[in-house]
Amino acid sequence: MKLSRLLALLLVLGLTLPAQAQTNPADQISNEVFGPRNPVDYAFGAFQRGYYLTALELALPRAEQGDAAAQTLIAEIYARGLGVAQSPERAAGWYQLASNNGDRLATFELGMLYQQGVGVPKNRQRAAELFKTAAEAGYMPAKYNLALLHVEGVYADPSLTTAAALMKEAADAELPEALYDYGTMLLEGAGVVPDAAAGADYIRQAAEAGLTDAQVDYATLLYLGQGVDRNIAEAASWYGVAAQSGSVVAQNRYAKLLAVGEGVTLDLEEAAMWRALARRQGLSDPDLDRLLVSIPPEALARAEERARFWPSLPPGELTTASPAPVDGPTLPAPTDADNAPSQLVDPNPTGSGTATDAPGPEDGAADETVPATQDP
Repeated sequence: MKLSRLLALLLVLGLTLPAQAQTNPADQISNEVFGPRNPVDYAFGAFQRGYYLTALELALPRAEQGDAAAQTLIAEIYARGLGVAQSPERAAGWYQLASNNGDRLATFELGMLYQQGVGVPKNRQRAAELFKTAAEAGYMPAKYNLALLHVEGVYADPSLTTAAALMKEAADAELPEALYDYGTMLLEGAGVVPDAAAGADYIRQAAEAGLTDAQVDYATLLYLGQGVDRNIAEAASWYGVAAQSGSVVAQNRYAKLLAVGEGVTLDLEEAAMWRALARRQGLSDPDLDRLLVSIPPEALARAEERARFWPSLPPGELTTASPAPVDGPTLPAPTDADNAPSQLVDPNPTGSGTATDAPGPEDGAADETVPATQDP
Protein backbone atom coordinates (compact mmCIF):
# COMPACT_ATOMS: atom_id res chain seq x y z
CA MET A 1 0.00 0.00 0.00
CA LYS A 2 1.39 3.40 -0.94
CA LEU A 3 2.07 5.88 1.83
CA SER A 4 -0.47 8.38 0.51
CA ARG A 5 -3.22 5.74 0.49
CA LEU A 6 -2.32 4.69 4.03
CA LEU A 7 -2.57 8.29 5.23
CA ALA A 8 -5.94 8.74 3.49
CA LEU A 9 -7.23 5.55 5.11
CA LEU A 10 -6.19 6.73 8.56
CA LEU A 11 -8.03 10.03 8.02
CA VAL A 12 -11.18 8.32 6.71
CA LEU A 13 -11.32 5.95 9.66
CA GLY A 14 -10.91 8.88 12.00
CA LEU A 15 -7.89 7.38 13.69
CA THR A 16 -6.08 9.84 15.88
CA LEU A 17 -2.37 10.27 15.76
CA PRO A 18 -0.10 11.20 18.67
CA ALA A 19 0.51 14.90 19.09
CA GLN A 20 4.05 14.62 17.76
CA ALA A 21 2.94 12.60 14.75
CA GLN A 22 0.26 15.16 13.91
CA THR A 23 2.98 17.74 13.42
CA ASN A 24 4.87 15.37 11.09
CA PRO A 25 2.52 12.70 9.69
CA ALA A 26 5.11 11.53 7.15
CA ASP A 27 7.44 10.36 9.94
CA GLN A 28 4.59 8.59 11.72
CA ILE A 29 3.55 6.70 8.58
CA SER A 30 7.18 5.85 7.79
CA ASN A 31 7.61 4.40 11.27
CA GLU A 32 4.42 2.33 10.92
CA VAL A 33 5.43 0.98 7.51
CA PHE A 34 9.19 0.55 7.90
CA GLY A 35 9.61 0.54 11.67
CA PRO A 36 11.26 3.17 13.86
CA ARG A 37 14.49 4.68 12.63
CA ASN A 38 17.75 3.97 14.39
CA PRO A 39 19.18 7.03 16.11
CA VAL A 40 22.10 8.65 14.28
CA ASP A 41 25.46 8.11 15.99
CA TYR A 42 27.29 11.33 15.15
CA ALA A 43 30.41 10.34 17.11
CA PHE A 44 30.82 7.11 15.14
CA GLY A 45 30.09 8.96 11.89
CA ALA A 46 32.89 11.42 12.64
CA PHE A 47 35.18 8.49 13.50
CA GLN A 48 34.45 6.76 10.19
CA ARG A 49 35.31 9.95 8.29
CA GLY A 50 38.61 10.40 10.10
CA TYR A 51 37.55 13.31 12.33
CA TYR A 52 38.91 11.63 15.44
CA LEU A 53 39.05 14.65 17.76
CA THR A 54 35.47 15.53 16.83
CA ALA A 55 34.46 11.91 17.51
CA LEU A 56 36.19 12.07 20.88
CA GLU A 57 34.45 15.33 21.77
CA LEU A 58 31.04 13.95 20.77
CA ALA A 59 31.56 10.62 22.53
CA LEU A 60 32.82 11.93 25.88
CA PRO A 61 29.48 13.27 27.23
CA ARG A 62 27.76 9.99 26.33
CA ALA A 63 30.60 7.92 27.77
CA GLU A 64 30.40 9.80 31.05
CA GLN A 65 26.71 8.82 31.22
CA GLY A 66 27.61 5.14 30.88
CA ASP A 67 27.07 4.68 27.12
CA ALA A 68 29.05 1.50 26.35
CA ALA A 69 29.37 2.18 22.60
CA ALA A 70 30.80 5.65 23.24
CA GLN A 71 33.21 4.23 25.82
CA THR A 72 34.44 1.63 23.33
CA LEU A 73 34.88 4.31 20.67
CA ILE A 74 37.06 6.37 23.00
CA ALA A 75 39.06 3.26 23.89
CA GLU A 76 39.69 2.61 20.18
CA ILE A 77 40.91 6.17 19.68
CA TYR A 78 43.44 5.88 22.52
CA ALA A 79 44.43 2.30 21.64
CA ARG A 80 45.33 3.26 18.08
CA GLY A 81 46.55 6.81 18.75
CA LEU A 82 44.05 8.41 16.36
CA GLY A 83 44.37 12.19 16.68
CA VAL A 84 45.73 11.79 20.21
CA ALA A 85 48.86 10.36 21.78
CA GLN A 86 48.60 6.56 21.83
CA SER A 87 47.89 5.34 25.35
CA PRO A 88 47.21 1.63 25.94
CA GLU A 89 46.63 2.39 29.62
CA ARG A 90 43.81 4.83 28.90
CA ALA A 91 42.43 2.46 26.27
CA ALA A 92 42.36 -0.37 28.82
CA GLY A 93 40.46 1.82 31.29
CA TRP A 94 37.79 2.75 28.75
CA TYR A 95 37.54 -0.85 27.50
CA GLN A 96 37.00 -1.96 31.09
CA LEU A 97 34.17 0.55 31.59
CA ALA A 98 32.52 -0.49 28.32
CA SER A 99 32.95 -4.16 29.18
CA ASN A 100 31.30 -3.59 32.54
CA ASN A 101 28.39 -2.08 30.63
CA GLY A 102 28.03 -5.15 28.41
CA ASP A 103 29.89 -4.22 25.22
CA ARG A 104 31.22 -7.50 23.79
CA LEU A 105 33.75 -5.81 21.48
CA ALA A 106 35.26 -3.99 24.46
CA THR A 107 35.36 -7.24 26.42
CA PHE A 108 37.25 -8.95 23.60
CA GLU A 109 39.70 -6.07 23.09
CA LEU A 110 40.38 -5.92 26.81
CA GLY A 111 41.09 -9.66 26.68
CA MET A 112 43.60 -9.06 23.88
CA LEU A 113 45.38 -6.45 26.01
CA TYR A 114 45.66 -8.93 28.91
CA GLN A 115 46.78 -11.64 26.49
CA GLN A 116 49.64 -9.46 25.23
CA GLY A 117 50.34 -7.50 28.41
CA VAL A 118 49.77 -4.14 26.71
CA GLY A 119 48.46 -1.33 28.92
CA VAL A 120 47.75 -3.88 31.67
CA PRO A 121 49.85 -6.59 33.36
CA LYS A 122 50.03 -9.74 31.22
CA ASN A 123 47.44 -12.18 32.54
CA ARG A 124 46.41 -14.95 30.18
CA GLN A 125 43.97 -16.43 32.66
CA ARG A 126 42.12 -13.11 32.80
CA ALA A 127 42.28 -12.94 28.99
CA ALA A 128 40.68 -16.39 28.75
CA GLU A 129 37.85 -15.33 31.04
CA LEU A 130 37.19 -12.23 28.93
CA PHE A 131 37.27 -14.23 25.70
CA LYS A 132 34.75 -16.65 27.19
CA THR A 133 32.43 -13.79 28.17
CA ALA A 134 32.64 -12.20 24.72
CA ALA A 135 32.20 -15.58 23.01
CA GLU A 136 29.08 -16.31 25.03
CA ALA A 137 27.77 -12.93 23.86
CA GLY A 138 28.21 -14.13 20.26
CA TYR A 139 31.38 -12.26 19.26
CA MET A 140 33.06 -14.45 16.62
CA PRO A 141 36.71 -13.33 17.03
CA ALA A 142 36.36 -14.19 20.73
CA LYS A 143 35.08 -17.67 19.81
CA TYR A 144 38.10 -18.13 17.56
CA ASN A 145 40.54 -17.11 20.30
CA LEU A 146 38.75 -19.25 22.86
CA ALA A 147 39.02 -22.22 20.48
CA LEU A 148 42.78 -21.71 20.33
CA LEU A 149 42.92 -21.71 24.14
CA HIS A 150 41.05 -25.03 24.22
CA VAL A 151 43.59 -26.45 21.76
CA GLU A 152 46.43 -25.21 23.96
CA GLY A 153 44.68 -26.59 27.02
CA VAL A 154 46.41 -24.40 29.62
CA TYR A 155 44.06 -21.48 30.30
CA ALA A 156 40.97 -23.36 29.16
CA ASP A 157 39.95 -27.00 29.40
CA PRO A 158 41.99 -29.09 26.93
CA SER A 159 39.32 -30.21 24.45
CA LEU A 160 39.75 -30.52 20.69
CA THR A 161 36.04 -31.24 20.36
CA THR A 162 35.08 -27.97 22.06
CA ALA A 163 37.75 -26.16 20.06
CA ALA A 164 36.44 -27.57 16.78
CA ALA A 165 32.84 -26.57 17.60
CA LEU A 166 33.88 -23.00 18.41
CA MET A 167 36.18 -22.86 15.38
CA LYS A 168 33.35 -23.98 13.08
CA GLU A 169 31.09 -21.21 14.36
CA ALA A 170 33.78 -18.62 13.65
CA ALA A 171 34.54 -20.20 10.26
CA ASP A 172 30.90 -20.21 9.22
CA ALA A 173 30.89 -16.50 10.10
CA GLU A 174 33.65 -16.20 7.43
CA LEU A 175 36.48 -15.17 9.75
CA PRO A 176 39.51 -15.94 7.51
CA GLU A 177 41.76 -17.33 10.25
CA ALA A 178 38.95 -19.58 11.48
CA LEU A 179 38.25 -20.80 7.94
CA TYR A 180 41.89 -21.80 7.62
CA ASP A 181 42.24 -23.41 11.04
CA TYR A 182 38.95 -25.30 10.85
CA GLY A 183 39.88 -26.57 7.39
CA THR A 184 43.15 -27.84 8.84
CA MET A 185 41.29 -29.56 11.69
CA LEU A 186 39.07 -31.32 9.14
CA LEU A 187 42.09 -32.47 7.15
CA GLU A 188 43.82 -33.81 10.25
CA GLY A 189 40.72 -35.10 12.05
CA ALA A 190 41.45 -32.92 15.09
CA GLY A 191 38.27 -32.85 17.20
CA VAL A 192 36.14 -33.73 14.18
CA VAL A 193 35.68 -36.64 11.80
CA PRO A 194 38.31 -36.31 9.03
CA ASP A 195 36.91 -34.85 5.81
CA ALA A 196 39.52 -33.93 3.22
CA ALA A 197 37.07 -32.43 0.73
CA ALA A 198 35.39 -30.18 3.31
CA GLY A 199 38.76 -29.23 4.77
CA ALA A 200 40.10 -28.23 1.38
CA ASP A 201 37.00 -26.15 0.73
CA TYR A 202 37.38 -24.22 4.00
CA ILE A 203 41.04 -23.57 3.20
CA ARG A 204 40.06 -22.41 -0.30
CA GLN A 205 37.67 -19.88 1.24
CA ALA A 206 40.43 -18.61 3.53
CA ALA A 207 42.77 -18.32 0.53
CA GLU A 208 40.20 -16.35 -1.43
CA ALA A 209 39.78 -14.09 1.63
CA GLY A 210 43.47 -13.17 1.26
CA LEU A 211 45.09 -15.24 4.01
CA THR A 212 48.60 -15.96 2.74
CA ASP A 213 49.19 -19.16 4.73
CA ALA A 214 45.92 -20.54 3.40
CA GLN A 215 46.96 -19.67 -0.16
CA VAL A 216 50.16 -21.68 0.26
CA ASP A 217 48.34 -24.69 1.75
CA TYR A 218 45.57 -24.60 -0.84
CA ALA A 219 48.19 -24.53 -3.60
CA THR A 220 49.80 -27.61 -2.03
CA LEU A 221 46.44 -29.41 -1.83
CA LEU A 222 45.90 -28.69 -5.54
CA TYR A 223 49.39 -29.88 -6.40
CA LEU A 224 48.94 -33.14 -4.49
CA GLY A 225 45.27 -33.62 -5.35
CA GLN A 226 44.36 -33.88 -1.67
CA GLY A 227 40.67 -33.15 -1.05
CA VAL A 228 40.45 -31.58 -4.52
CA ASP A 229 41.13 -32.66 -8.10
CA ARG A 230 44.83 -32.36 -8.90
CA ASN A 231 45.46 -29.16 -10.86
CA ILE A 232 49.11 -28.15 -11.31
CA ALA A 233 48.34 -24.94 -13.21
CA GLU A 234 45.96 -23.69 -10.50
CA ALA A 235 48.46 -24.72 -7.82
CA ALA A 236 51.16 -22.66 -9.55
CA SER A 237 48.78 -19.72 -9.75
CA TRP A 238 48.10 -19.82 -5.99
CA TYR A 239 51.81 -20.18 -5.23
CA GLY A 240 52.37 -17.10 -7.36
CA VAL A 241 49.73 -15.12 -5.46
CA ALA A 242 51.25 -16.09 -2.10
CA ALA A 243 54.75 -15.35 -3.40
CA GLN A 244 53.65 -11.84 -4.32
CA SER A 245 52.38 -11.46 -0.74
CA GLY A 246 55.87 -12.23 0.56
CA SER A 247 55.54 -15.88 1.65
CA VAL A 248 59.05 -17.37 1.60
CA VAL A 249 57.66 -20.91 1.19
CA ALA A 250 55.58 -19.84 -1.80
CA GLN A 251 58.50 -17.96 -3.35
CA ASN A 252 60.67 -21.08 -3.15
CA ARG A 253 58.01 -23.43 -4.52
CA TYR A 254 56.95 -21.05 -7.28
CA ALA A 255 60.59 -20.74 -8.32
CA LYS A 256 60.81 -24.55 -8.63
CA LEU A 257 57.74 -24.71 -10.85
CA LEU A 258 59.11 -21.93 -13.05
CA ALA A 259 62.49 -23.66 -13.27
CA VAL A 260 60.95 -26.86 -14.71
CA GLY A 261 57.93 -25.35 -16.48
CA GLU A 262 55.42 -27.29 -14.39
CA GLY A 263 52.02 -25.59 -14.42
CA VAL A 264 53.62 -22.41 -15.80
CA THR A 265 55.80 -21.46 -18.73
CA LEU A 266 59.44 -22.34 -18.09
CA ASP A 267 61.32 -19.15 -17.17
CA LEU A 268 64.76 -19.54 -15.57
CA GLU A 269 65.24 -15.81 -15.04
CA GLU A 270 61.90 -15.45 -13.24
CA ALA A 271 62.72 -18.54 -11.17
CA ALA A 272 66.10 -17.07 -10.22
CA MET A 273 64.43 -13.85 -9.08
CA TRP A 274 62.05 -15.71 -6.74
CA ARG A 275 64.95 -17.83 -5.48
CA ALA A 276 66.85 -14.65 -4.63
CA LEU A 277 63.84 -13.30 -2.74
CA ALA A 278 63.50 -16.56 -0.78
CA ARG A 279 67.21 -16.50 0.05
CA ARG A 280 66.85 -12.95 1.31
CA GLN A 281 64.41 -14.32 3.91
CA GLY A 282 66.83 -17.09 4.87
CA LEU A 283 65.52 -20.04 2.83
CA SER A 284 68.10 -21.84 0.68
CA ASP A 285 67.17 -24.90 -1.37
CA PRO A 286 69.93 -27.05 -2.94
CA ASP A 287 67.37 -28.77 -5.19
CA LEU A 288 66.34 -25.40 -6.64
CA ASP A 289 69.99 -24.42 -7.06
CA ARG A 290 70.56 -27.55 -9.19
CA LEU A 291 67.56 -26.69 -11.36
CA LEU A 292 69.04 -23.27 -12.08
CA VAL A 293 72.63 -24.32 -12.70
CA SER A 294 72.26 -23.79 -16.46
CA ILE A 295 70.95 -20.21 -16.31
CA PRO A 296 73.09 -17.80 -18.41
CA PRO A 297 75.17 -15.34 -16.32
CA GLU A 298 73.49 -12.29 -17.84
CA ALA A 299 70.01 -13.65 -17.03
CA LEU A 300 71.12 -14.44 -13.47
CA ALA A 301 72.45 -10.89 -13.07
CA ARG A 302 69.14 -9.45 -14.27
CA ALA A 303 67.22 -11.71 -11.87
CA GLU A 304 69.38 -10.63 -8.92
CA GLU A 305 68.89 -6.98 -9.85
CA ARG A 306 65.12 -7.39 -10.09
CA ALA A 307 65.07 -9.08 -6.68
CA ARG A 308 67.01 -6.16 -5.25
CA PHE A 309 64.31 -3.68 -6.20
CA TRP A 310 61.28 -5.99 -5.84
CA PRO A 311 58.37 -5.27 -5.76
CA SER A 312 59.40 -2.24 -7.85
CA LEU A 313 61.24 -2.48 -11.15
CA PRO A 314 64.95 -1.68 -11.41
CA PRO A 315 65.57 1.93 -12.56
CA GLY A 316 66.69 0.78 -16.01
CA GLU A 317 63.41 -1.04 -16.62
CA LEU A 318 61.12 1.86 -15.75
CA THR A 319 59.19 2.87 -18.85
CA THR A 320 56.79 5.64 -19.62
CA ALA A 321 53.39 4.39 -20.64
CA SER A 322 52.37 5.34 -24.17
CA PRO A 323 49.32 7.60 -24.40
CA ALA A 324 46.11 5.81 -25.25
CA PRO A 325 45.03 6.21 -28.89
CA VAL A 326 42.37 8.84 -29.46
CA ASP A 327 39.43 8.12 -31.74
CA GLY A 328 38.48 10.71 -34.33
CA PRO A 329 40.39 13.05 -36.66
CA THR A 330 43.94 14.04 -35.72
CA LEU A 331 44.15 17.67 -34.64
CA PRO A 332 47.02 19.78 -35.98
CA ALA A 333 49.92 20.46 -33.61
CA PRO A 334 50.07 23.95 -32.08
CA THR A 335 53.18 24.70 -34.15
CA ASP A 336 51.62 23.76 -37.50
CA ALA A 337 51.53 26.58 -39.99
CA ASP A 338 47.80 26.12 -40.43
CA ASN A 339 47.32 27.15 -36.82
CA ALA A 340 48.98 30.54 -37.27
CA PRO A 341 46.64 33.56 -36.95
CA SER A 342 45.80 35.34 -40.16
CA GLN A 343 46.69 38.71 -38.66
CA LEU A 344 49.27 39.89 -36.19
CA VAL A 345 47.74 40.49 -32.79
CA ASP A 346 49.09 43.15 -30.47
CA PRO A 347 48.90 41.75 -26.92
CA ASN A 348 48.85 45.28 -25.44
CA PRO A 349 47.06 47.60 -27.83
CA THR A 350 47.02 51.27 -27.00
CA GLY A 351 44.35 52.18 -24.47
CA SER A 352 43.83 48.67 -23.23
CA GLY A 353 44.49 47.40 -19.73
CA THR A 354 48.02 46.21 -18.93
CA ALA A 355 48.93 42.55 -18.73
CA THR A 356 49.16 42.80 -14.98
CA ASP A 357 45.49 43.66 -14.47
CA ALA A 358 44.00 41.00 -12.19
CA PRO A 359 40.61 39.58 -13.24
CA GLY A 360 37.72 40.50 -11.00
CA PRO A 361 34.71 38.36 -10.17
CA GLU A 362 33.09 39.41 -13.40
CA ASP A 363 36.00 37.86 -15.31
CA GLY A 364 35.24 34.40 -14.00
CA ALA A 365 37.97 34.28 -11.34
CA ALA A 366 37.43 31.40 -8.94
CA ASP A 367 37.01 32.13 -5.25
CA GLU A 368 39.80 30.87 -3.03
CA THR A 369 38.22 30.39 0.06
CA VAL A 370 41.86 -1.42 5.52
CA PRO A 371 51.34 -35.99 7.90
CA ALA A 372 54.11 -34.59 5.77
CA THR A 373 53.71 -35.30 2.09
CA GLN A 374 56.06 -34.56 -0.77
CA ASP A 375 55.22 -31.31 -2.52
CA PRO A 376 57.11 -28.96 -4.82
